[in-house]
Formats: sequence, C-alpha cells, structure tokens
Amino acid sequence: MTSRKPLIAGNWKLNNTVAESQALAGAIAAHVGDGLACDVVVGPVATSLTAVAQTLQGSAVGLSAQNTHWEDSGAFTGELSPTLLLDAGCGYCIIGHSERRQFFGETDAGVRKKVAALLVHKLVPIVCVGESLEQREAGQTLDVVLGQLEAATDGLDAVALAPLVVAYEPIWAIGTGRTAKAEDAQEVHGAIRAKLAELKGESWANSVRVLYGGSVKPANADELLAQPDIDGALVGGASLSASDFIPIIDAGARRAES
Repeated sequence: MTSRKPLIAGNWKLNNTVAESQALAGAIAAHVGDGLACDVVVGPVATSLTAVAQTLQGSAVGLSAQNTHWEDSGAFTGELSPTLLLDAGCGYCIIGHSERRQFFGETDAGVRKKVAALLVHKLVPIVCVGESLEQREAGQTLDVVLGQLEAATDGLDAVALAPLVVAYEPIWAIGTGRTAKAEDAQEVHGAIRAKLAELKGESWANSVRVLYGGSVKPANADELLAQPDIDGALVGGASLSASDFIPIIDAGARRAES
C-alpha cells in the first residue's frame, strides 16, 4: 500500500482531429466523472488542446500537452510556451519523450530547461526516461535512465520539484507490442526511486510518481501496476481507444484501492 495516488496518462501523439479528440475525451470524462481513486490525464495534439479542455470541463480528467519550449515568448517559430499551455487549459506536459529525443534532437539539457519552466508556471512535468534496445543489450539500462533523470533535475531542489512525475519508457517497448516483464520494469522503477532519494532526499523520492510506458494494454495493466514502485502508466496506442484506455484507468483505480 502506497500513499502515492496512481496516475494513468494517455499520450495521443500525432493522432486525432479536433472532433475525434473531443469524442474520445468525452467518453473518458464520462467514465471518470468527478473523480476516481486514480488520476487520469489525456494528451491530445496541440491544435485540440483548447477544445478538449472545454470537453473535460466539470470532470476530473486532466489535460496534458506533448511538449513545450522553455521561454515564455519570443522568436521561436512553431513552439508553444508554458504560458500558452496554461492558457489552453493544461495542467501537465510530457517532456523528453524518446520520440522527441530521437527525431527532433531533444537533449538532456533542453529537458532540464523545460522542467524548470513548467514548474515556474505550476504545470506538472511528466519527464520521460528510457533506454534503446542496443543500450539494454549492452547492460547500460540503469546508466542511461539514471543519467537522464539526474540531468533533468540538476540544480532544482526538492521543494520546486515536488509535482514532478517520471515516466520510464524503454524505447524498445514503445509501439512494438513488446513490454518489459513486470519484474524487470519494477527493477528499473526501484532504481529510479533510489536515485531520486540520492539526489534530493528519501521523503521527496517516496512522493514522486513513477509511471511505466511501453505497450501498456488492458491485458498487462494489472500485473504492471501491482509492482510496488510502478505508480501508473503513460499509455500510447491503447489510449487512442476508449474501450482500451478505460480498462487501464480501472486498473489504476484498483491499484489505488489495493
């Protein structure tokens, strides 16, 4: 039993029109109502944020952006600032996702700047960390993951970092149908929590929610969420269907009540 409230977050990536996003958000909001034992967050594309915020009004479902820039404004064509995300109705922002790192040159230093900027504006950063298949096979998983974690929190104190959420996403398991075995995922989650304690203190480390991401489905959600250091899930493909995502939400609620 943990005092950490489970969090189930859906990362919709580059999918869904405004109308499709509203329909999906509406189905999720209808299920969640004014609150469940776990927190629920959805992350639509930027063009749907404001519309989805309106759909979610009155429900307990939170809204997340998929990325941000660290400056509030300026000559940064194509970027969105924390100020604009707040204006659109966001309470969360996913940063450092492996796809951002792999395809768009996102760096550890950039992730750290984004963490700091989001915290200033009282937005919850969901910081993604994870290793590639090559790194895993070379025995470098913990070096890579804990290095990314340390870089993302460098120079920030535990008080400022209080809202932080960490998402462990092994890159080889994202969108591939392959999932880390529950005990392997727990091993990494346990190491993440130990590293957080080393960096900023045990009390803070025990309060940070660490999510698992990587082909989370209704069929494996309960097993993953039964692990002591897995506090929820960052869900990709399965979050695009209410019939898949809602059972994962329910698994999060069962985790909270166990």
